[in-house]
Amino acid sequence: MDLNRSAVDILADLHDRSLSAETLLQATFERIDALNPTVNAIVGLADREYVLAQARALDAGPVRGPLHGLPLAPKDLVNVAGLRSTHGSPIFADLVPDTDDVLAANLRAAGAILIGKTNVPEFGLGSHTFNPVYGRTTNPYDPARTCGGSSGGAGVALALGMLALADGSDMMGSLRNPAAWNNVYGFRPTWGRVAPEWSEDSALHQVATRGPMARTPQDLALLLDVLSGPDPLRAEMAAPEPLLPGLQAFAAAGTDLSGMRIGWLGDWGGAFPCEPGILEVSADALGVLRKQGAVVDDLPPPQDFDDLWRSWIALRSWQVGAALLALRRHADLMKDSVQWEMERAEQMSAIDVHEASAARARWARSAHALFERYAALVLPTTQVWPFPIDLAWPTAINGVEMDTYHRWMAAMVPVSLLGLPALSVPAGFGEAGLPAGVQIFGPRGSDARLLAIGEAYHRTTQWPQRRPPAMALD
Repeated sequence: MDLNRSAVDILADLHDRSLSAETLLQATFERIDALNPTVNAIVGLADREYVLAQARALDAGPVRGPLHGLPLAPKDLVNVAGLRSTHGSPIFADLVPDTDDVLAANLRAAGAILIGKTNVPEFGLGSHTFNPVYGRTTNPYDPARTCGGSSGGAGVALALGMLALADGSDMMGSLRNPAAWNNVYGFRPTWGRVAPEWSEDSALHQVATRGPMARTPQDLALLLDVLSGPDPLRAEMAAPEPLLPGLQAFAAAGTDLSGMRIGWLGDWGGAFPCEPGILEVSADALGVLRKQGAVVDDLPPPQDFDDLWRSWIALRSWQVGAALLALRRHADLMKDSVQWEMERAEQMSAIDVHEASAARARWARSAHALFERYAALVLPTTQVWPFPIDLAWPTAINGVEMDTYHRWMAAMVPVSLLGLPALSVPAGFGEAGLPAGVQIFGPRGSDARLLAIGEAYHRTTQWPQRRPPAMALD
């Protein structure tokens, strides 16, 4: 069975009963048994007989929903009833929730079979997937390298065909970065389209969101439509319009990108250094967009990046650190970066938050002016290639010292700071055979347009299908 097919195609077979949920689940477990011991992408697996019984029940009944019979493994930042849900922390190493988070509930309601979790860094902090509960997740293109994070397990599972779809979450590139380093697609939707991770104070904190990861843009739209489902905390809001039908119509029409204006921001005038080869691979991706008819302009820095960075680290610590302070009695069990965020939150004043918010407003005005001229903007998804797995994080890029554990991910900030939608697309491979990506982003509400750009790009490149990891071909 070809488990590297698109989720749309697999689900078509499940829906017309030419493929049974039980057969697919058995094949999925066989793939996991063969490949997961090397990469450690899927953790906290469910009891097999229990989920096989679910598959048989689905086969015996009517089609339940758009994900009928599809095996999925939510990210281990999502609480799933009956599954060990650790958040990558020894504090929650034995937590088995009685109820589902909204995301897990929506997956079940759509007919998915939840078979386990995908691995994450502790509390999702840092784009390198390792934690004291489950250990490291390795890159499928080179097991000596990182797969990124925090949705690292999700990216690896997709690249190797262990999952056809995966949910991720993105604050500072947590789904875009692993998408790039695993040669798959990752979509950060407009903030609010999907129920936010930190629902208790979501009106104030609009920098993190959940979103889909997949091997094709149409698969992204399929899962995003499910993730955008009911949320009791925003019951008064209208459900977003489905994205998949429009994207399928776009693909069927063979529409190109003729006349679309796209702006390339590069390394923001040198504000964030990039390792050799990153900008060159990005230029190749821009060439694909030009061949599709888009007009791509090189743009100067639209704003002083230090202004954005100071705003970002303040608002990030205000959200992350404050949320973790309730666990500070367990600080001795947490990694250094988690403790650093908590300490910053404790020291933060109202004036700090006000100044950070003012800087964010300045960038919002600049971005609005750009989006009046350009349908989308592009940045490299990562500034470095996947780094050695024993390295906690890159401490320097091209001789430039990184002053925080996440400074090497500065290219993520312009999108995250404003809660903008962004699509990370595979951009190709460097000399060492490792993948990279570019992120295409637009104003709030431009999700459908970005996916259409991705669909046009995918028709030409098909990187996940052209260059899957060698392990997936064995």
